[in-house]
Amino acid sequence: MREIVIAGGCFWGVEAYFRRLKGIENSEVGYSQGQKNETDYKEVCSGVQNFVEVCKLFYDEKEVKLEKIITHMFRFIDPTSENMQGADVGVQYRTGVYTANDRESDEVREILKKMQKNYHKRIVLEVETVRNYVSAENYHQDYLEKNPNGYCHVDLTLLKEFERKV
Repeated sequence: MREIVIAGGCFWGVEAYFRRLKGIENSEVGYSQGQKNETDYKEVCSGVQNFVEVCKLFYDEKEVKLEKIITHMFRFIDPTSENMQGADVGVQYRTGVYTANDRESDEVREILKKMQKNYHKRIVLEVETVRNYVSAENYHQDYLEKNPNGYCHVDLTLLKEFERKV
């Protein structure tokens, strides 16, 4: 089982999308890349500590590779948009891939280099090792499952039927 932390704007939709993808065994929303090792939603929204809303994915590499996870992420984000996805604006909505080590970060950079060929503007995803990860409050976990009419920029219909968990 491997894990990766990704940021694709509002973490509710990111989690809802990936929970449906074959090979994703579990997920959790949280905050990462901030200036200290604890925080809460109110502080994250202030932008003061530079946290980003993230989704930690636990995945079976035999079922889904890291490159495929990033390809799926690119379906619902604008990787050339800085600090904004959909109607959500602020540093907490920036995009990124946060890894366990430098080797994984290099792997992600190589994937992004290949994907850059499909874009006229520069891809602005952060690629860093994960730091200061904090689990989000319980009411944020599985939010769109609990609140099916909740807002999020992520279009869950982009996940094709054959890619979905049974």
